Parts: sequence; C-alpha cells; structure tokens
Amino acid sequence: MPFTAGTTAGPAHQVAWEQVTAFRLHKQHLTKRLPPGALTSAALDIGGAQAQLLPAAQTSIRARVGGVTLSDLDTAVWKKRTLAKAWCMRRTMFLVPSTDLAMFVRGSALRAEREIRWVMGRGVKLEKIEKLVAAVLDALDEPLTQSEMAVEVSRSAGYRVRYKAGGVGWGNKKNVPWVDFGPLALPANYLLHLAGARGVYCSGPNRGSESTFVRADRWVPHWKDMAEPRAQSELLKTYLRAHGPSTLSDFAIWTGMTARDAKKIWTLGEPDMVRVDVEGWSASLLRDDLPALTNAWLESPTVRLLPFFDSFMLGHKSHRAIVGQAEHKLVYREAGWVSPVLLVDGKAAGVWSHRKKGELLQVDVSPFARISPHIRSMVREEADELGQFLGCSDIKTRML
Repeated sequence: MPFTAGTTAGPAHQVAWEQVTAFRLHKQHLTKRLPPGALTSAALDIGGAQAQLLPAAQTSIRARVGGVTLSDLDTAVWKKRTLAKAWCMRRTMFLVPSTDLAMFVRGSALRAEREIRWVMGRGVKLEKIEKLVAAVLDALDEPLTQSEMAVEVSRSAGYRVRYKAGGVGWGNKKNVPWVDFGPLALPANYLLHLAGARGVYCSGPNRGSESTFVRADRWVPHWKDMAEPRAQSELLKTYLRAHGPSTLSDFAIWTGMTARDAKKIWTLGEPDMVRVDVEGWSASLLRDDLPALTNAWLESPTVRLLPFFDSFMLGHKSHRAIVGQAEHKLVYREAGWVSPVLLVDGKAAGVWSHRKKGELLQVDVSPFARISPHIRSMVREEADELGQFLGCSDIKTRML
C-alpha cells in the first residue's frame, strides 16, 4: 500500500534542505557535543544507538558527547546500568537509556508481533504461544544464555530441546538449542523474538563469548514499565525529534513495522505534527520543533567520524540528503551494512576505518573528493579524539 506524507491539516511550511540538514545535525548533537555526563541524553536524542556491533554503538555516542571514554560507556551499560542493550526497532540491538527501555521495546513491539502471527500461521493456537512466551519471560529472572534459557523453559514447561546447526542470525552455523513446539522446531533466539512482543528484557553481561538476557524488572534500577499505546506515542515523538522532518514511510522503515501498523501509530500522533515542504518533498514535523527548523543554519563547519550503522544515517527511506548517487553503494552496502562515514556539514564526504594495536590507533580516511586543508585538520582532530576515547596515546591519520 503506498504512503502519503502530507496528511496533517493546514498549509505546508516552506523550508530548504540546508535548514533540514542543520536542524538534524543540531538535534543529534553533531554540531556541538554534550558534556561528558550526558550519555543517556545522547542515546535518547538520537533514537537509540544501533548495536549489532556494540563498539559501533559506543562510538556513535562518543561522536556526540565530549570527553567520554570507552570505559565510561562500559560502566554505564554493565555496572551502573543507566544504558541498556536490547532488541528494539527492526528487532535490531540498540543501546538506549534504561529509563526509556520500556518505551523503545513496547513502542516497537508490533514488529515482534509479526513473529507471533508467523507461528500462528503455521497452525499453532495463540494460547499455546502465550504459554511458551510466559515460560521464556519467567526463565529470564536472572541473566541466562540462550542455551540456559532453553533448558530452563524445557524444565519448567516441558518442551523438548534439541541441538542442531543454524538459527536466527548472520550466518550462524554452530550447534544451537531448538525447542520442539507443536508442529514447529524453533531456535532459542527466535523464542526471544517472540517474547519481545509481550515483555521487556535486555542483554546481561556476557558469559565467555556468549550473550545473556534478563528481564528488565530484574536488571534495570528503579524499573518503570509503560503501557504499549503510550510507548508507541512516545516512540513516534522520539523518532520525529531525532529524524524529522519525516514521512510515514520513513517511520515504518525505521521501526521495521508493516505499513498498516505504522499508520495506526502515525495517525494518532498527527495532531502534534505540522506539514513542511522541503523544496518539493512533503514531510511532517513535531509542531514544537517548527521554530527550531525554520531558524536552523550551520554557523561553522561540522566534521565527525561516524561509525558503522550510525543513527544519523538510518532515519529515512531516501538517503539523497546525505550521500550522492555515485557514492551511495560505498556507504549503504549489501546485506544492510552501513559503512563508517566521514560526515562534513551533514553530508557523507568519505568512508573510513581504524586499527588499534596497543597504544597505536591507525585511522584511514578515504574522501570521495578533494577536501580543503581546514577540513583535513578537523578530520585529524576527530581522529585524535577517537584515539583518546579508545585509550590510545599514539594516533596516526592517513588520507587515502
């Protein structure tokens, strides 16, 4: 079903792409870094830091917070537990503030609901699925690996567990636990995705090389849950603050929801939105953000080294405002990979990589076109700050 962006009442406000870029950079703290203690504010304001690769998520927050170290972020996630790692939008791992974990998980739970419908479509009754999900959530009253969770579910609810290769994940071929469930056999990590439609859990500390998972009420200090309708409303606002102006199609892609599910949430949020016309592109914005958008301009050059899957690169269906057509495949690669990007004034000006060996950090930057000496100097400053974040005293930067 096709989307239409201009569904809010009233005339559209005319703005330029330069204003939109400046507004988004400001909203995501890429024009001016937050102070060192603002880790949770940064994670919330960008709509979560995508964390299939945890170091990438941590580096996303580093790009927005001054003077922070990798140790600070590890402490926030695993000791103070002010940040949580959890499956949220698109059923992808994110780093989010623990106080907002319920909003992120329950607000995007309609994506996980698709897994419930998939199992029902294979002839399993909803009551049996609910019983299995309840057993999974009950098991996660302490951090457990997937294998430990499957064994506990088997012990408490009587499901048979077998081990075989494969599962849900990127090229997973090792033996993993599968649970016999009526006419189906489900890998243990798929059970976690089913549970995401009903409960809130997050990652616990690794046990060796294996991840653990634990219910939020047993992990997050001063846990507060949130009803799903309110969580959906708040998640939409969080998305629009980070990525507006945007369209319904953008929101559906960002959450991983179907068109129908996303539209239900979007329609309820429309009274808080205004329409904008960005040089012929029709989109929506939170009404409260309109003054900031209409007054947004870049006052000085902005240079950042953004990591894999940075939030700034993932908010919209179209990437034309960020990267040119000729370089698109260098940034948005096959299998959903989004490259580390040299961002200059909100545009992808190159890609980069780094290697760490002891105290040495080697940063290699490949610009798409010639960049000025001043921008080169700012890139080196960025690389030096990255080195400090990673605890390196010797930083070498090469322009390839």
